[in-house]
Amino acid sequence: MSMPLTGGAGTSRTPSPRLARLRRRLTPYVFVAPTLAGLALFLVYPLVSAVYFSFTRFNLIQAPEWVGLDNWRFLFEDDNVVRAAKNTLWLVVVMVPARMLGALLTALLLNQVRRARGVYRTLFYLPALAPPVAATLAFVLLLKPGTGPVNTALSALGVDDPPLWFNDPAWAKPSLVVLAMWGIGDLMMIFIAALLDVPAELHEAAALDGAGSWQRFRYVTLPSISPVLAFAAITGIIGTLQYFTQAAVAASVASGQVTGGGGISDTFGYPEGSTFTYPLWLYVVGFRYHVLGYANVLAVVLFVVSMTATVLLLRRFKEFTR
Repeated sequence: MSMPLTGGAGTSRTPSPRLARLRRRLTPYVFVAPTLAGLALFLVYPLVSAVYFSFTRFNLIQAPEWVGLDNWRFLFEDDNVVRAAKNTLWLVVVMVPARMLGALLTALLLNQVRRARGVYRTLFYLPALAPPVAATLAFVLLLKPGTGPVNTALSALGVDDPPLWFNDPAWAKPSLVVLAMWGIGDLMMIFIAALLDVPAELHEAAALDGAGSWQRFRYVTLPSISPVLAFAAITGIIGTLQYFTQAAVAASVASGQVTGGGGISDTFGYPEGSTFTYPLWLYVVGFRYHVLGYANVLAVVLFVVSMTATVLLLRRFKEFTR
């Protein structure tokens, strides 16, 4: 007769229902724990620290000294913030839509190409691989007044007074937009993938209903790729709000005084402050003047503006896709 397997030292015990439910609830958190730890260490902690230091006088040498709202009050008295914010807002309003429109049109055209499609895609994508510093240096030399090949070609075509490009306050920011348009290959590839993912059945059904090319694009293609458009707009705005390298290099090289080993040029914003962006002023405050308390104020404001723009864009795109 077999003995029942209950009791005894070698008997395995079934966990209680309460312990089993607890394990099921904790299992997902165990898997996401590394990600949560990384976010806490590299995002939450620096953000909370920035908010704290924005209420202090801090220069990395002496211990932070609590000054209350003094740094925040100075924010509304700082003329450089107004000038830098205007330049950055101009770039956001002009550069982001220009890049999106240029990349979308290029993607639509390349999708119509039947022969050597991969070759054309590669050629249009290659500029996006150029390092920002090298690309900016090349553009400043190409658009150099008097001796640059672009102005030389314009003069040969009969243009008597070609633009001064990076040396003219009226043309400096448009020149940065031209530079950004040259490197739309990364955004173009994203749009190509989104366009290829639009179901062909939707276009066929719209064509059978009598929709023309524009109507199919407006009512079929755009709603289908709206999440990708939202992604491009949000990342474009955030990236432009942090626009630093190209503006710094273009100003330094165009002025003839390249940034030295100290990393901070006296010509940031050349010419006449037209390329002086918000991140440049933040950088100067923190690393030239070592007023890190006020620099943290600028950083917190930049974070709040970026998050606000992201939320507003997401709401607009949800209304568009309804």
